[in-house]
Amino acid sequence: MASVKLGKIEKVNLREVWQNEATQFTPWLESNLWALNEALGMDLEIQRREAPVGSFSLDLLAKDLSTNRTVVIENQLTESDHRHFGQLLLYASGYDADVVIWLAEEIRPEHRQALDWLNQRTDEGTEFFGVVIELLKIDNSSPAPNFKLIAFPNEWRKDKIGPGGDPGTGTVRSDAYRNYFQLLIDELREDHKFTASRKGQPTNWADFTSGISGLSYGTSFALNNQVRVNLYIDREEKEGNKQIFDRLKKNQDDIEQEFPGEQVVWERLDDNRASRIALYRQGNILNDEETLKEIRNWAISRLLKFKAVFGPQLPKVIE
Repeated sequence: MASVKLGKIEKVNLREVWQNEATQFTPWLESNLWALNEALGMDLEIQRREAPVGSFSLDLLAKDLSTNRTVVIENQLTESDHRHFGQLLLYASGYDADVVIWLAEEIRPEHRQALDWLNQRTDEGTEFFGVVIELLKIDNSSPAPNFKLIAFPNEWRKDKIGPGGDPGTGTVRSDAYRNYFQLLIDELREDHKFTASRKGQPTNWADFTSGISGLSYGTSFALNNQVRVNLYIDREEKEGNKQIFDRLKKNQDDIEQEFPGEQVVWERLDDNRASRIALYRQGNILNDEETLKEIRNWAISRLLKFKAVFGPQLPKVIE
C-alpha cells in the first residue's frame, strides 16, 4: 500500500491578512458571514456596519433570520481586553440585543468566565458568545478562516425553544411548527447548503438570508389554509423597497417562465413598507404527516428555485 503524504497545518498571523480591524476585517466578515453562520448554526444577515451607539460605533448589527433576533457583533484582532468587554455590553444594551457575539484573536480566561457568568445569570432570551478567529493553512495553501467557540450559552447545544416563540409554546400547533421547520431546516442545511440554521422554532414561518441585507427567502403557513414561499423585500425605506420590486417585475415574463404551471404572485403591498413575490399552495400545519412531508418537499424545492432564479438578479436591482 502506497504511503499517503499529509500536509502540515500552520497558523497564520491575522495581521498578515488584515492589517486593520475596522477597514479590512469587519468588511471582510460582512461579505463572508457564512463562516460565522456555520460556526454558530445561525442565519445571520447584516443590518448595518458601524452602527451608532451614542458616540461609539458597533462593528456589525445583524439579525438572525431563523429566529428574528437582534444580534450585535464586536470584532477585535488582538487578545480580548476590558475596554472591548465594556463596549460589548454598551452595544448590547443600546440595541436591546438578544445575541451578543465577541470575536477576538484570543479570549482571555477572565473574559470567558465573565461571558459564562452572563449566560448563567441573564434570561434565556439573551445569549453571549465568545469566538476566537484564526487563520489556518496547509503547507503553501491560501489561509482559511476558522471560528472556534470559547464561550456560549449553557443550553446552546440542547434543543430548547428559543426567544420569539409564540404564546402557544407547548401547544399541539406550536410543537407541530417546530417539528416541521426542524426537518425543513435540517434538509436545507445538510443536503443543499442553503442555510446554516440549526433550530426549528415554534412559529409559523422561517426566513433565510439571500446574502443581501433586507432581501430574504422565506416560507410560512399563511392565512386561508395556504402555504407560501416568497422573496421578501424589506430594506430601510419604503420607496426603495418598491423600486426594487418594480425593477424585478420588469422581468416578470422571464421569471414566470421559470415556474411552469404555477402562479407567481407579485405583491407590491403599497400600504406596507415591504413587498413580496410569492408562490402559494394549499396546506395547514395540522395536516397529517404524509401531507406535511409533501408540503415540506414542495417548500424546499421552491426555495431552491427562488435562489436560483432571483439570486443572480438581486445584486443588479440594488443601487
